[in-house]
Amino acid sequence: MENSSAERKQQLALDIADGNDPSDAAKNPDGRTKLQGLFKQLSLLDRYLYVWIFIVMAVSIIFGYYVKGVKKAFQVAEITSVSLPIAIGLWVMMYPVLCKVQYEILGGVLRQAGSLKTISLSVVLNWIVGPALMTGLAWATLPDLPDFRTGVILVGIARCIAMVLIWNDLAKGDADYCAILVAINSILQIILFTPVALLYLKVVSRGKGFHVSSWTVAKSVLLFLGVPLVAGVLTRLILMNAFGRKWYESKFLRFIGPWALIGLLYTIFVMFSIQAHQIVDNIGHVVRVAVPLLLYFGILFFGSLGICRWLKVPYPLMVTQCFTAASNNFELAIAVAVGSFGIDSTQALAATIGPLIEVPVLLLFVYIVGFFQRKGPSV
Repeated sequence: MENSSAERKQQLALDIADGNDPSDAAKNPDGRTKLQGLFKQLSLLDRYLYVWIFIVMAVSIIFGYYVKGVKKAFQVAEITSVSLPIAIGLWVMMYPVLCKVQYEILGGVLRQAGSLKTISLSVVLNWIVGPALMTGLAWATLPDLPDFRTGVILVGIARCIAMVLIWNDLAKGDADYCAILVAINSILQIILFTPVALLYLKVVSRGKGFHVSSWTVAKSVLLFLGVPLVAGVLTRLILMNAFGRKWYESKFLRFIGPWALIGLLYTIFVMFSIQAHQIVDNIGHVVRVAVPLLLYFGILFFGSLGICRWLKVPYPLMVTQCFTAASNNFELAIAVAVGSFGIDSTQALAATIGPLIEVPVLLLFVYIVGFFQRKGPSV
């Protein structure tokens, strides 16, 4: 999208990274004026996104804890053990991003030199390094909490096919490459989730009570990725043919752009409202569960960043690779935990803590990677 608020926000972060801090601005009034102008151009939603996320998280937990009947109201209808309001939020969140993907050039992207190397790296990071790292961290930090440990391991096995599109878009990653990796992870998720989960939960951890079928995973992928993906493809195909590319990119994409972040905030509100009592009543365990999750996101993200810099991967592809590796499919992890252990189980609570930590941490990473872009295309 041309001149989108997300792009202006990224440019603002990069200008700050370039040294336009208050001390420099005092020496250079023009730089200060430029910085203030860029900040004013951002929408209110984009300008204080991190503030809105923390406010929504806090309000939703307070709301869900003190207002009676919230959990029952939000769970009046479910899809594959996930609340229908959460599913709607995920669809609204993903639809604008999937409308921006240039599906017509994906074949050419796949044929580009080096694409096999970057895709192979993504598969290794997602399906070998990620689950093994999360299992190791869960055992190292939660040796006396087997049920919470199981939920954390489920989060590590469920590779992201949804919110990574948001993080990639905010950080100005390659949308087309991200769409390819999401598609690959979706297929591999259907094939590998069950055997990988059985390996780490039953063989490595010697756990009991875990039951999940490939169809359970397939339903989650089809509903939470397939529905908005089909909607995005059809929207792009029909509207571009009817009104032209210029109108589609300058008018339509600009109109639906804010929906992604609104959907994100709405999803956070519903999700944390439902689990408010579990979070507050188990706050000590919540803090402990946060430890392996924080270590996991940090190690995997910055490890991927280091590998990409060593391989001289261009910035847009590097961003996509890092966020794809570090993000997780919380809706699938929650659905599997609920289906296997029950809605009020500690395993389901641990899976819910995943996005509680992931959302603010990956938002922080969005701002951090912006500082690298000025160093050149090979950073």
